[in-house]
Amino acid sequence: MSADTSAPETVDYKSTLFLPETDFPMRAGLPKREPEWLARWERLGIYARLRASAAGRTPFALHDGPPYANGHLHIGHALNKILKDMVVRSAQMLGHDSRYVPGWDCHGLPIEWKIEEQYRKKGKSKDVVPINELRAECRRFAEGWIDIQRDEFKRLGITGNWDDPYLTMAYEAEATIAAEFHRFVMNGTLYQGSKPVMWSPVEKTALAEAEVEYNDRQVDTIWVKFPVLGESGPLAGANIVIWTTTPWTIPSNRAVAYGEEIAYGLYEITGETPEGNFISQGERLAMADALAPDILARGRITEDGFVRLSDIKAADLAGLTCAHPLRDADPFWDYDVPLLPAEFVTDDTGSGFVHCAPSHGEDDYELFRARGMLDAITHNVLPDGGFAEHVPFFHGTYILDRKGKEGSANKAVIAKLKEVGALAATRRQTISDAHSWRSKAPVIRLNRPQWFVAIDKALDDGQGEHGATIRERALASIDQLVEWTPKTGQNRLRSMMEARPDWVLSRQRAWGVPLACFMRRDAEGHVEVLRDEAVNARIVEAFREEGADAWFAEGASERFLEGVPEAHTWQKVDDILDVWFDSGSTHAFVLRDREDGVWPADVYLEGTDQHRGWFHSSLLQASATRGRAPYKAVLTHGFTLDEHGQKMSKSLGNTSVPEEVVKQYGADILRLWVAQADYSADQRIGPEILKG
Repeated sequence: MSADTSAPETVDYKSTLFLPETDFPMRAGLPKREPEWLARWERLGIYARLRASAAGRTPFALHDGPPYANGHLHIGHALNKILKDMVVRSAQMLGHDSRYVPGWDCHGLPIEWKIEEQYRKKGKSKDVVPINELRAECRRFAEGWIDIQRDEFKRLGITGNWDDPYLTMAYEAEATIAAEFHRFVMNGTLYQGSKPVMWSPVEKTALAEAEVEYNDRQVDTIWVKFPVLGESGPLAGANIVIWTTTPWTIPSNRAVAYGEEIAYGLYEITGETPEGNFISQGERLAMADALAPDILARGRITEDGFVRLSDIKAADLAGLTCAHPLRDADPFWDYDVPLLPAEFVTDDTGSGFVHCAPSHGEDDYELFRARGMLDAITHNVLPDGGFAEHVPFFHGTYILDRKGKEGSANKAVIAKLKEVGALAATRRQTISDAHSWRSKAPVIRLNRPQWFVAIDKALDDGQGEHGATIRERALASIDQLVEWTPKTGQNRLRSMMEARPDWVLSRQRAWGVPLACFMRRDAEGHVEVLRDEAVNARIVEAFREEGADAWFAEGASERFLEGVPEAHTWQKVDDILDVWFDSGSTHAFVLRDREDGVWPADVYLEGTDQHRGWFHSSLLQASATRGRAPYKAVLTHGFTLDEHGQKMSKSLGNTSVPEEVVKQYGADILRLWVAQADYSADQRIGPEILKG
């Protein structure tokens, strides 16, 4: 009998198992399937359905901080918008009528700069282009990017009123921004002043603190000798030594400041000095004792080459005057330089004496203002960072070149100081300095006529429940009316608000809402602002119908001043409003005026940089016009870093672009990354994290 070699029968056990049935595919295939889901939701009108189903519920409004319409989304945008979407959806599920109106910041330097770059590539200057032609190009540029960014945000699964977003360049918005500005005109807080502001010579405009970033750069620092005037006293024939990191400000020097609590000494050079040395044998120098050894060493004076002659008391310095170090070079500097006591002087670095140029230093300006010495303000530097024609030796030199690199001014000033024997020492060192975040070029402090809002002026507007001044109302809002997440945000914004100066509203640009008002000067040069409700109403109505371009149209002054007595004496102000005033005013035309608006907002949610940006400007603006903050709560998140904790940079090749992540993994992977992260800290993201 032969053996059975056939294969054993295979039993299919699958049919014997009771498994759940689902239409879900084995693989999610998110990059392919997500667009189908989004298209279906759009056909269904999900946002409108949610509003209809929530009718009668308590409203909840997360007010969207507007991104700039000037480029593709970066990973920070994704983090921000996904967090907002999660908050909005959660509020809806908790029983609210949860509204979300997305918006865009359409004015300002970021967009105008892009148009200027296009002009420069063609060898064209924006200064020769008719202003409304330039503005039209800016508007078209912004419109294009709004459409692109809207699609990119929707691809991330963000639910909101995308069919009717808010735009700061919409005619209705421009009219409201002008109307909000007119409230400052009418309440008397608007004034024209002339004090040092952060100024970009490359962009030829004032900048706000929120428009700068601090980067390291190398500079020439110098110690300079100021000869003491007078033939008697312990310092007769001596030199006061000052130190500065901005040699170009020396031609504008008007005083030297000292600290009344600092220990100063008078030092004499006794030993022989090297040929061509800045400091010579027999010279007597006044310096802070804590800094004198280092200064003398930098001046190539050996330890046994000098003696300390005596103490210098505050009483010895009081009332002294010096000669400007360039006095003998040209009569332009033939004026006395007083020594003034000041609290900001220290002996931590420098020389213990501070050279004061009130046209370029904030502390210097305040010192001169407090002493009634503002007639010493100079206007030696032009808007492009070049020295004016009336300045000897230095006309034709520039602080920065056209590309934002160090210009010829510093070297020219140092060379002239060396020529006249006024240098004590020099050093090349690295400092942290303000740069324009748009052009990446350094900024300077420059005294230019600007328009300010006085934040410590008492307002008689019937909204004084939380204080009489803008600052008082803002601080009361921070402490009493707003919930902060995390709590550190409260202290951060409070410290900024306590110390901030008056708000600089004016920008010397073309694209934005103008400071739509009129001014004139009296015989003494005092500025008067026209306060006329009828003129204001005429301007606002024109902006509503034609946009803010109406301000720059031919015959605008005659049109708006019709019927005003002595209309020819009033001058139209053509400066542009700080773009932060635009975004700070969004609470008016998004929360207050729209049918789906709720004032104040339940929450503002942005990155930590907005404590000095949108949170800040919104608080200032609403405190002036509504008496309190426009938000009940503020939630802040950190920044996005690469997998190694490094700042993302295109040059380093370590960026994560939302569009690329979505194409490879799907938007839900990005949303999952946001959901599992501690948003209060900086977030890391990269290929390996996304794979995980």
